[in-house]
Amino acid sequence: MTYRPEGPVGIDVLLEQVRADLDRVEAKEAYEAARAEDALLVDIRYAALRDRDGLIPGALVIERNELEWRLDPQGSHRVPEATSHDLRVVIVCNEGYASSLAAASLRQLGLHRATDLVGGFQAWKAAGLPVTP
Repeated sequence: MTYRPEGPVGIDVLLEQVRADLDRVEAKEAYEAARAEDALLVDIRYAALRDRDGLIPGALVIERNELEWRLDPQGSHRVPEATSHDLRVVIVCNEGYASSLAAASLRQLGLHRATDLVGGFQAWKAAGLPVTP
């Protein structure tokens, strides 16, 4: 189910409501899913954060403003990995806030398995998972 507010809501309420529809994943679960090729990790952090903190090996980097165009399986600007609406996509932002909203947007496109990483890249790094400079 996709959340559609009936009137103005604050960001905290919106975030809570969109997250209710997401099967959010912890860092180690995301790592295992990516290793098993059961999920595509997509890093939406902006370049300055990637330069500062590094990258998740194997994650697809797509800036947030291009996300829907690149992951829409029916779109003319899609990346080769965007093969079907059944694709499990795990969105990674810096701390796990913007990624929830991005995953909700992908679900509106029909990517019903889209979700996000709890705590974002910082949780990944804190869990001691692989990062490349």
